[in-house]
Amino acid sequence: MTTRYTVACDDGQARAVAVLARRYGITEEEVLKQLIDLGLEDVEERIV
Repeated sequence: MTTRYTVACDDGQARAVAVLARRYGITEEEVLKQLIDLGLEDVEERIV
């Protein structure tokens, strides 16, 4: 099952996401997914 979320970014964050998407030839949605995955991995490592 997939859950959809809405993320509100300030202008600087939105620009950074757009830059990453262009740099790596992926969508802004994919950038956000990858950033969330990395953040969750980091949190999990800190908890253990």
